[in-house]
Amino acid sequence: MRNQKWKDFYDKYLRNSMAVCFLVAFALNLIIETLARQSEPGFGGILYMVRNPLVFLANTLLIMATLCIATLFRRRMFILCFIASVWLAIGLGNGVILMHRMTPFTMKDLTAAAEGMAVLTNYFSVPQIVAIAVGLVVYIVFFVVLFLKGPKKKTRVKLKRNLAGVLIVFLLTFGMSAGLIKVGLLSTFFGNLAYAYEDYGVPYCFINTWLNQGIHRPSGYSEETIHSIVKNSGISETGVSVPEPKEEKNTSSPNILFLQLESFVDPTLFNNVKYSGDPIPYFRELMKTCSSGSLTVPACGAGTANTEFETMTGISVKFFGPGEYPFKSVLHKKTAESIATDLKYFGYGTHAIHNHRALFYNRNTVFDNIGFDTYTSLEYMSDAKKTPKNWAKDKILTSQIMDALKSTEERDYIYTISVQGHGKYPTEPMLGDPKIQVTQAPSEEAKNQFEYYCNQVYEMDQFVHELTETLEKYPEPVILVMYGDHIPAMEITEETYDAKDLYQTQYVIWSNYGMKKKDKDLTTYQLGAEVLKRAGVRTGTIIKYHQNVKHDSARYLADLKLLAYDMLYGKQYVYGGSNPFEPAGMQMGVKEISIDEIVKVGEKYYIKGQNFTEHSRVTLNGKVLDTVYLGPTLLALLEEVDPEDASKMKVSQIDKNNETIISTTE
Repeated sequence: MRNQKWKDFYDKYLRNSMAVCFLVAFALNLIIETLARQSEPGFGGILYMVRNPLVFLANTLLIMATLCIATLFRRRMFILCFIASVWLAIGLGNGVILMHRMTPFTMKDLTAAAEGMAVLTNYFSVPQIVAIAVGLVVYIVFFVVLFLKGPKKKTRVKLKRNLAGVLIVFLLTFGMSAGLIKVGLLSTFFGNLAYAYEDYGVPYCFINTWLNQGIHRPSGYSEETIHSIVKNSGISETGVSVPEPKEEKNTSSPNILFLQLESFVDPTLFNNVKYSGDPIPYFRELMKTCSSGSLTVPACGAGTANTEFETMTGISVKFFGPGEYPFKSVLHKKTAESIATDLKYFGYGTHAIHNHRALFYNRNTVFDNIGFDTYTSLEYMSDAKKTPKNWAKDKILTSQIMDALKSTEERDYIYTISVQGHGKYPTEPMLGDPKIQVTQAPSEEAKNQFEYYCNQVYEMDQFVHELTETLEKYPEPVILVMYGDHIPAMEITEETYDAKDLYQTQYVIWSNYGMKKKDKDLTTYQLGAEVLKRAGVRTGTIIKYHQNVKHDSARYLADLKLLAYDMLYGKQYVYGGSNPFEPAGMQMGVKEISIDEIVKVGEKYYIKGQNFTEHSRVTLNGKVLDTVYLGPTLLALLEEVDPEDASKMKVSQIDKNNETIISTTE
C-alpha cells in the first residue's frame, strides 16, 4: 500500500518536469541563501524564507524560469543539471567571496576573473588551490559522462506544450517581480549592494548586476537641458564646456597630490577591539591640525577602483549599474574627462602611481584614456618589500612620488594608490613581534586578523609621516590629500563601527606652505573639487559643477547624473556634440628604461642599461626570453640566441602572472 501511494505521488507530481524544476529551484535557492548568510550558519536560508516568503518565492521562480528550459530538450537531465550547477556555482562563489570581503558576488566579478586569478595565492593556500583545481576537473568529467551516458528522452519532446509551460513560468516570474517592485518588496536601485543581496535575495540581485549596467538615460535628457545646466551652474556662459589648453607650463599653482590608502581607517573606531597602543598616531595628529573629516566612499571591504573612479572624475558610481566598475566597462573603451585631463589643460604634468600590477582593473589602459602622462606601477619599481601576505609595502611610494615631482618643470598632479593594507587578513598569528598588540577582540581568529591589520596600518602611518617630512623640504608648494579607500574586509558591522555607516573612512588635507584648517564631511566624488578649490584651481566641467552648486540643493545629484550620462553615454552636448579628449599617449614609468649596450661574455649575453627592475626581461621579436635581474643597470640572458639577432634584443617590463608584455624599450 505504501509503495502504491508513493508511485501515485510520483506519477502525479514528480513525473511532471515543471514540478521537478520547481523543487530543484526551491532547494537551490535555499542553499544559495544559506551560503550568503554566514552570520546565521546552517539556518540563514530557512530564516530568510520565513521572514521574506514572497521575495524567497520570487527568487525561486527566477531560478525555475532558467531550469524549465531543460524541458525543451531530449537530454533534459543534462541541461537541468548544468543550469543547476551554474546557480550552485553562483551561490558557492558568493559564499566564498563574502568570507574574504564585504561586498557580494556580482556579474562584474566575472569580468575581473583574470585579476582574481592573479592574486589567488593572497587569499588561498596551495592545498586549497589544488582542491579547487581538482573540483573543476571533477565537474568537467561529470558533465562529459552525463552527456555521453546520461538519460535521454526516447520519445519526441512535446515542444508546443512545453514551450507554453516555459512561457507561463517566465510570465509568472516577471509578473511577480514587477508586482513586488511596485509594492516595494523588491527594488531596481541598490544603494548598498551588500544590504540589497540580504533584502532582495542573491539570484535577483545577481541577475540585476548583469542586466542593469551603465548609466540609463535620465528623464528630461536633451541638448537644451544640458546647456541649461552648464549655464546655470557657472561652468560656461555659452552652455558648452570646451577645454582650452594653456600654452605655458604651470609654475605658480601648488602641486596637487592624492594618496589613496588601501583599507585605511581609524582602527580605534572598531568598538569591540582594543589595542596596546595607537595604530595611527601621526595620521591622528594630522586630523587635529589639518583640514579633515569623514569621507563617504562607494566601496565596502573591497572596490578600490571605484573609489579611484569617483575621486578622479567627480562622478558617483551609484549612477551606474549595481556592482559595476567603470574601469572595466566604459573607461576601458573610450576617453573621458577627469581631473587629470582638466589639470593637463591647466598646464600641469599628470602622473599615476600604484605599487601593484599595471594590468589590474585595466589601469594601464584607463589611465591613458583619462589623461595621465605617466603611470608607474609595481613593475617599474625596484626592491619593493612585501608584507607576510605578499602585498607590496607602501614605504617604496615616497621615492616614486618624489621621482614624479622632479620629472617635470611644471606643477604636477600625482594620484597614488597604495596596497599594503590589503586583505585577506590571517586568522592565525603571522607577526613575530607586533608593534601593536590587540588586547581585546570578539574571538582568537578576530584578534589575529585585527592585529595583522593594525600593524600594517601602523607601518602605513609611518610611511605617511616620512612622506610629509620629505615633502616639507620640497622647494615647490604641495597639497597632499590622504584618505582610506574603504574599510577592511573583516567581520565589521554598523554596530561595531563607530561611524555613520560602513561606507565611511577619514581624510586629511596637508600642505607644506600652511593652509587654514577647515573640517568638512565629503563624498569621494566631491573630494577632488574641494581639494582643487583649496588650491585655488577652477577648471573642468565636473570640478566647476561641484565647486559652484550647493551640495544640498534639490537638483544637485539629478543634474550631476545628467552631465555624467551626456559625457559618457549620450550625445556629448556638454562639449558641443563631440568628444574633445584623445588618449594621453601615456608613458609607463617616470624613468625611461633604456639599453646602453649588449655585451657577450663567453656564451652569455649581458644587457647594460638604465632603470631595470625585477620585472625586466629580455625580449626578441616579442618573445620573452629567460632573464636574470642583476641590478638596475644589468640583466643576464640565460637563453642562447643567434648572434645575428643579438642586436635586435630589447628589454620589456613583464606582468609576472601571465607573462604579458606591458612596455618595451625602443
